[in-house]
Amino acid sequence: MATSPTSRLAGLYNLRIDERLDQAAQAAGLSAELKALYTAPGGLDPAQADHMIENVIGVFGLPLGIATNFQINGIDRLIPMVIEEPSVVAGASFMAKLAREGGGFVAESDPPEMIGQIQVLDLADPEAAAVRILEQERPLLEQANTADEMLVSLGGGARSLQVRLLNDTAVGAMLIVHLLFDTRDAMGANAVNTALDVLAPRIAELTGGRTHLRILSNLADHRLARARCRIPVESLAFDHFSGKEVRQGVIEAWAFADADPYRAATHNKGIMNGIDAVVIATGNDWRAVEAGAHAFAARSGRYRSLSTWSINKEGALQGSLELPLALGTIGGATRVHPLARANLALMRIDNARELAQVVVAVGLAQNLAALRALASEGIQRGHMALHARQVAIAAGAQGPQIEAIARRMVSEGKIHLEQAEIYVRSGMSEGRDDDQSGS
Repeated sequence: MATSPTSRLAGLYNLRIDERLDQAAQAAGLSAELKALYTAPGGLDPAQADHMIENVIGVFGLPLGIATNFQINGIDRLIPMVIEEPSVVAGASFMAKLAREGGGFVAESDPPEMIGQIQVLDLADPEAAAVRILEQERPLLEQANTADEMLVSLGGGARSLQVRLLNDTAVGAMLIVHLLFDTRDAMGANAVNTALDVLAPRIAELTGGRTHLRILSNLADHRLARARCRIPVESLAFDHFSGKEVRQGVIEAWAFADADPYRAATHNKGIMNGIDAVVIATGNDWRAVEAGAHAFAARSGRYRSLSTWSINKEGALQGSLELPLALGTIGGATRVHPLARANLALMRIDNARELAQVVVAVGLAQNLAALRALASEGIQRGHMALHARQVAIAAGAQGPQIEAIARRMVSEGKIHLEQAEIYVRSGMSEGRDDDQSGS
């Protein structure tokens, strides 16, 4: 694909919402039709929502922000993020800016192979049944491909079969058949589940057992995405913290997460702050991505950090992130939700593997943002400055008064609803507050 315009939109946070949209749309080359979707609440009307889920009574909105500065595999991209938590968009943007100084993010993703599982019970000889399945792998794969001939024509379809023998005290021996199925640019749940239904009668016939569950696995460990970056040590310095201090602090914070599941849970949640925000923005299944990520983090038998941070031979901080990412650019809500389509266009995304590469890079950036804050000034300084705005709004502040009250509460170290209400009643009002947006 042609190199996109720059994602360096400096000072974006200082602009009005409409001005931000103008800049982002121009940078991404959005059509007027796609740009207009961002001015409608949620980009989705109730009539459209009524076709997506049951018993619709309205549409629930969340903030949609733009993370800037991202350069991934040499291509600049603006990143849409849907999230309610303060500091996430700013943190990702600023870490992307630091990563640019080390060459940006390098990302890759595996072919989009999903795993479908068939549970076989009531087996007289589980080992012999497993052998019979593997002996018939080729005709079984051909049969599975009849489930979605269009997908097969696009280069996808059944790739291989695997068998696993499990034992449970409640039900005895179980034979689990794994169908590896390439879903191309779809997330693939429907295609895989349909293929499993097609295979189940023949599996039962071959094994002499009873097929029970036939379902996609969200531990998509054949569909991994990886990203890495390097941050020059001098780029890490700020305020009174030297680059070496920040670098060492990040590594020590990561080591804590990798050694302790209690810390790892919060550490990985920070990674998912960035990942989920993009997954939601593109209409993908963020619950499936969460389930796969956390299962992957525990694959060694102990729940650990999804990321890794170290010092390279030049003394730079280097980080990497790997996790399953079953994402689609066609089908499901991605196709139905107008704003999901617009967000894919904003990122200039052509296919599912490309989307996975962008998402994993955002996760790595967000992880670094959290570790850098924890290892230096503390997570609360930046986070609470943004949280103070929400408190001011809850107290009834409006317009410029929101920023004025938020700034006053932060400076006094009293970010409480009662304090904000006092300032609202006093009529406090002044200009915008300049925050650290990552621009």
